[in-house]
Amino acid sequence: MKIHLYYNLMERLFGYLVKGNIPHQSESSGPAPTSERKRTFNRVNGVQLRGESRDSEAFDDYDGWVTVAVSVLRIVVCFLSMMVTTFIWAVIMVLLLPWPYERIKQGNLYGHVTGRMLMWILGNPIKLEGMEFSNTRGIYICNHASPLDVFLVMWLIPTGTVGIAKKEIIWYPLFGQLYVLANHLRIDRSNPAAAIKSIKEVSRVLVKKELSLIIFPEGTRSKSGRLLPFKKGFIHIALQSKLPIVPMVFTGTHLAWKKNSLRVRPAPLTVKFLPPIKTDDWVEDRVNEYVEMVHNIYIENLPDSQKPLVSVGNEIAKKTNL
Repeated sequence: MKIHLYYNLMERLFGYLVKGNIPHQSESSGPAPTSERKRTFNRVNGVQLRGESRDSEAFDDYDGWVTVAVSVLRIVVCFLSMMVTTFIWAVIMVLLLPWPYERIKQGNLYGHVTGRMLMWILGNPIKLEGMEFSNTRGIYICNHASPLDVFLVMWLIPTGTVGIAKKEIIWYPLFGQLYVLANHLRIDRSNPAAAIKSIKEVSRVLVKKELSLIIFPEGTRSKSGRLLPFKKGFIHIALQSKLPIVPMVFTGTHLAWKKNSLRVRPAPLTVKFLPPIKTDDWVEDRVNEYVEMVHNIYIENLPDSQKPLVSVGNEIAKKTNL
């Protein structure tokens, strides 16, 4: 009896530490039935999801204190491992200061090694689809609902791809300096005029250096996992560079690692590269249509739990500058 009470006490303690991620159980002893654990887990921010047959929406999971402790340990190992690889590649980048393009390639190699390593440490099963489109030179876009999205992007984008981030990233300890050393791009979002100027510069660099780009079109991470409205920046870059847009659709990452949680769940993940969207005949006065078209492509390829509650691609695009 004392052992059982101790187990329950520790379980509740770890539940509080991960902000209530332990599923609700009845007052009876022992874990909830499997069907109940699935039903409890198939929720996003308290909203019951509609019936879903996809593997990423239903799997056995139990947030006992042991599994939480293992998850925390994996996260710590991920952090320490990333610090090691970041330091190693920072030294390489400094040695390659006179060769900017070599630094871009080394930055991609760092991402391939580090991203794959982190996903291996976390242990989520991953299904890759449409890999025949993964080496296209273009503007890669992806939905964003979890830190895992960043790891997957680092691992899967082709060599010769640069990221784009706000200029303040340089102040992020170690990682920000490596980002700059890798010759990735930064934009000034302090005002619309500065942002437009930055986007033109990004487009010029992509064309001149024959590079690809990776960007999150939502502009921020979705808290619920549902697709957010797209901003227009990636469309403007496509218009000026004439590069095709390559959608990457992430499924399940919002279930695997939720915001403000120390628990990485064993949710199956899917990364699907869609066929490139040609942009060489696009025109400036149809920007809103293009935003809505690409947004709808994502809606068609996401499970119900990640679709927006309403289709707002075009309406929001009209109200959003970049």
